[in-house]
Amino acid sequence: MSQQVAQVDTLFLHEQGENVRVAVQREGSRVLDAILELKETSAGPRPARLRVKKGSSEEPRSPDQFVELARQATRIRISEQTSERGRDRLREMLQAYQLDARVVRTCRYCASAGQYSPITSETAILADDEYICPDCAIEELERELAYHGDVTGSARDRLEELLLDVQDLDRITNLLAGDLDPELTKFDEISATLDEVDPVPTDSLSLHPGIQNKLEDRFDTLLPVQSLAVENGVTQGQDQLVVSATATGKTLVGEMAGIDRVLNGKGKMLFLVPLVALANQKYNDFQEEYGDIVDVTLRVGSSRIGGDDNRFDPSADVIVGTYEGVDHALRTGKDLGTIGTVVIDEVHTLGEGERGHRLDGLISRLKYYCEVDRTVAQRYDGRPGAHDAGDTQWIYLSATVGNTSELAEKLSAQLIEFEERPVPIERHVTFADGYEKLDLEDKLVKRAFDTKSSKGYRGQTIIFTNSRRRCHEISRKLQYSSAPYHAGLDNKRRKRVEQQFADQDLAAVVTTAALAAGVDFPASQVIFDSLAMGIEWLTVQEFHQMLGRAGRPDYHDKGTVYLLVEPDGAYHNSQEMTEDEVAFKLLKGEMESVMTRYDENAAVEETLANLVVAGSEAKRLNARMLGEIPTKHAIGKLLEYEFIDGLELTDLGRAVCRHFLSPTEAFLILDQIRKGADPYETIAELELHEEEL
Repeated sequence: MSQQVAQVDTLFLHEQGENVRVAVQREGSRVLDAILELKETSAGPRPARLRVKKGSSEEPRSPDQFVELARQATRIRISEQTSERGRDRLREMLQAYQLDARVVRTCRYCASAGQYSPITSETAILADDEYICPDCAIEELERELAYHGDVTGSARDRLEELLLDVQDLDRITNLLAGDLDPELTKFDEISATLDEVDPVPTDSLSLHPGIQNKLEDRFDTLLPVQSLAVENGVTQGQDQLVVSATATGKTLVGEMAGIDRVLNGKGKMLFLVPLVALANQKYNDFQEEYGDIVDVTLRVGSSRIGGDDNRFDPSADVIVGTYEGVDHALRTGKDLGTIGTVVIDEVHTLGEGERGHRLDGLISRLKYYCEVDRTVAQRYDGRPGAHDAGDTQWIYLSATVGNTSELAEKLSAQLIEFEERPVPIERHVTFADGYEKLDLEDKLVKRAFDTKSSKGYRGQTIIFTNSRRRCHEISRKLQYSSAPYHAGLDNKRRKRVEQQFADQDLAAVVTTAALAAGVDFPASQVIFDSLAMGIEWLTVQEFHQMLGRAGRPDYHDKGTVYLLVEPDGAYHNSQEMTEDEVAFKLLKGEMESVMTRYDENAAVEETLANLVVAGSEAKRLNARMLGEIPTKHAIGKLLEYEFIDGLELTDLGRAVCRHFLSPTEAFLILDQIRKGADPYETIAELELHEEEL
């Protein structure tokens, strides 16, 4: 006992029935745990018996040893949970030995276990109408999480962080039961920012009267990003990379420059987007806004399967198309006429897997097409520079680029970067499994639609999920009006959904992550039912592209984003991370750089397409693409695969190129044909191959 006495920092007393629990601590660690019995004497309460706890047994000691411990202690503390009578007895006993004690607020769980754990208003955590210490609260939370069975990793860390922040255990455990307490689910807020840019008056633009009058009728001044683009020469033919958040007006930069050049006889305008749904929407927008002053046509990727699209008129002033739709026109030798302006929307697509290298190749092939067109025109006229189109202007648009300066340099374009966010965005995280998500989505959609902004608009929701089937499943479960929206629907049905949403006849649309890019639903709220696109986790760039759909300045006071995260969840056995880990990686992550990478299949496909379009100039097209292509190796493979003979295309090579097939897909189809397989079997094999990738 003498060694233990020398180590006493704190002597802690806590009433347990008629007895007293005694804890002796040094530097925060318990060195003695005992039970003290008191007896009443004529002089007052005194120590009667001391039992030191040793594991599951007790060892009797002399009550005088308690007095010795108390005299050696630096401080003596009595638990606040001790009754008033108990406090008085303990104080009276200690005073008999000229010892003082202070009553302190402590954790009852610790005190009952013989552990001194003082708590303050900053550390006390409410649990079942009493306050406990953080360590005990976390242990209680751990028990609750163990009951749920699947909350691990980042989700567990987040809940513990929230527990220490809000100091209320019941509120945290209620989150696991689907409570949507906004104070708890809120992760952060991206503030609205308004950079100081002097707005350019529309009557000062000096554009062709056709577009000038339309702009003056619609606006008195341009928005900041539009003003920056104009001040830096976009209406004088300057190539630009325009990077700015969703709903800041980037599209109009391309429109006013391109249509002005059309009307001034400097060549037609190509407005290119990654998705058919987006192309259809832009086509309808252009028809509505400019159809009376220019001819507008549509060229989408379905042309490469079904032959010529009867809606496509290559002589039109404005061609709205998908990347693949226009690339197919180049690969099949279509004459697109003289191109004065090319607008590439969602140019960050350059960094995506399959679509990235195809956009890289398309830009190189389009530049070659424009160069050849100018050269032919100059020869025909006989005078250098006689072609009315002049140099083709290139305008690249994006909301999400991590390496803006580097990308602008690679594209040989002037960087116009504007970081304004018109409305603030609140980002929320809550945890739920697949079934619980449906209930939470229903609650969130209702709550948003039942709320009107100061502008008089109901809140509407975009729910992003990872499959078309899940789109329909969610839409059926929502009690308020909603509709699925994905690439599997025909254009007429998608257009109807867009109009219903615009008219506020729908509380929500449920769409796949693949349609995050640009489809214009003025939503106040975005819900992530899944953080995957197909079987791949979202990138930070894709995530920001999607959450940027929440909140429009002309409709809403703020945007709201909810991540419904399945703890320890994954959508495919190839996914190494779990959804809760991915959630916080996305929320805290830096935007990825836009870089085009080539594997062997991609290098072979783009080299083949460049050979089709440019023949012997293909090497030059390869050399100026953003990604590095091992040209000699790719040509060697093309020869090995018999896609080319020398530098001339074989029939097989031409078919592979026209249908955007990778070599693996081409040989799979050939193998099926040689086996006499049914066409539907071939399609199934291709689908299986795609899933395996």
